[in-house]
Amino acid sequence: MEAKAKLLGHPIHQMVIVLPLGLLIAAWVADLAFYFTGIAVLAEVAYWNTIGGIATGLFAAIFGFIDWLGIPVNTRAKSVGAWHASFNVLVLLLFAASLVIRNSISGHLPNTLSFSCATGGLLLGGVSGWLGGELVNRLGIGVSPGADVNARSSLSGPAQ
Repeated sequence: MEAKAKLLGHPIHQMVIVLPLGLLIAAWVADLAFYFTGIAVLAEVAYWNTIGGIATGLFAAIFGFIDWLGIPVNTRAKSVGAWHASFNVLVLLLFAASLVIRNSISGHLPNTLSFSCATGGLLLGGVSGWLGGELVNRLGIGVSPGADVNARSSLSGPAQ
């Protein structure tokens, strides 16, 4: 099933999810590095990466929702897409909780609870990412109808 929200022939959702994923993973890694080194700037990096990850995650969700609306009802893909979206909402909520917890701490340093929220978000994001892969790779969501190993470039117009 072809994606509904596309740019230059490619699904927008699949293009933009890399930014929130990268920012949220980098935030968690920066916090972990802070715990090992005590370098305070790493906590600030994590804090601001979390803000960026949440903001861009919400942006990516718009296009995921548009594509989800186009999936036929009463299909496995519709159900998997709903689970994928629900887990992503929980991921953003967990990272937002981490952000709120550390917002009032001087230097935005992580504590056990904020780091636990981020870790839970990261793990749940892995599950959600697997479901996103299931949607594309097993259920064909977001795949052009003429896709094959010799398909024309998406810049050359609609697939034949």
